[in-house]
Amino acid sequence: MTSTFPDISISTDRLVLRPFDATDVPALTEMMNDELITAWTSAPHPYTTADARDWVLRTAPAERASGRGIVFAVTEFLTHRLVGTVRLHHTDWHTLSTEIAYVTAPWARGEGYACESVLAVAQWLFRDQKFERLELRTAADNTASQQVAQKIGCISEGVLRNAWIARSRTEDGGWTDIRTDLIVWSLLPEDLDEVREQYTGDGTGYAAAFPGWSPGWR
Repeated sequence: MTSTFPDISISTDRLVLRPFDATDVPALTEMMNDELITAWTSAPHPYTTADARDWVLRTAPAERASGRGIVFAVTEFLTHRLVGTVRLHHTDWHTLSTEIAYVTAPWARGEGYACESVLAVAQWLFRDQKFERLELRTAADNTASQQVAQKIGCISEGVLRNAWIARSRTEDGGWTDIRTDLIVWSLLPEDLDEVREQYTGDGTGYAAAFPGWSPGWR
């Protein structure tokens, strides 16, 4: 029998990570047409309302139901505005390992939301689901995503050469596919403990560095 993640929401001080619903379609459509998301993901471009509806109503629920992973809509706690997405996929229930991917809406960048949401999922995954490994892959030139990996304590394990197809702007304003390397990062339960110790000399530094790091879930 295939194992599956529970149908849950995760809360931090500033964010709620919950399943997608139909009301997210307009915001998701707008977010996924951002240039950086187009460049560094394999999402369709242009990203249409039909694409968003298919993701919200079919693809995201199927990810959890099939046991492949789970998809969260990341929203602001106070405004309920869509901040981004966090997705666990390529889940191996025998080794208790999975891969994480995330995107952040352009208006929400620079607020630490990516670190906060990924940390919340990692805490839940290790503490509640008893997983032993979380993997992250970033394109070689995607420095923003690499900074997230470093800040939350991920360890760089190596490079998969020529392993990803990203997209780049052309002179006429269109897009063209380009091959790029992937950097492989991993996070283990003990890595989170080491990051916490690094910031908790007086017991407050970790919370200040990562607002809302300690999640509750329901």
